[in-house]
Amino acid sequence: MAEPESLRLDKWLWAARFFKTRQQAADAINGGKVHLNGQRAKPGKDIKPGAVLTISKDSYEWEVTVKSLSGQRRPAKDACLMYEESPESHAKRQLQISRQREERELFNFDQRSFKPNKKERRLIHRFKQG
Repeated sequence: MAEPESLRLDKWLWAARFFKTRQQAADAINGGKVHLNGQRAKPGKDIKPGAVLTISKDSYEWEVTVKSLSGQRRPAKDACLMYEESPESHAKRQLQISRQREERELFNFDQRSFKPNKKERRLIHRFKQG
């Protein structure tokens, strides 16, 4: 099948696996989470190879250049070939992921160390009951 000349923005985001449904992609675009060439866009905006997209999702941000178009949702290995992420964007996202992982580990450590044992739970229960 021949590659289309241009494609709707929401359909491309869905096919490139940034969003699970086209409706989620359209909602993100309407909510200002996706910018096309530095400008807000509408879900029906046609994009072409070479377009620069800035996508914000779940506190992460991607800055990608569209390499190819496909109206069909393909496996993740094929989907990542549809765009190229800038090195700065990739480094920033990896740093953010590692920070969140460290924070999660610290939080879990704190929870484990302050969990009351059976005797302490009984004392807490007695205190609360009066």
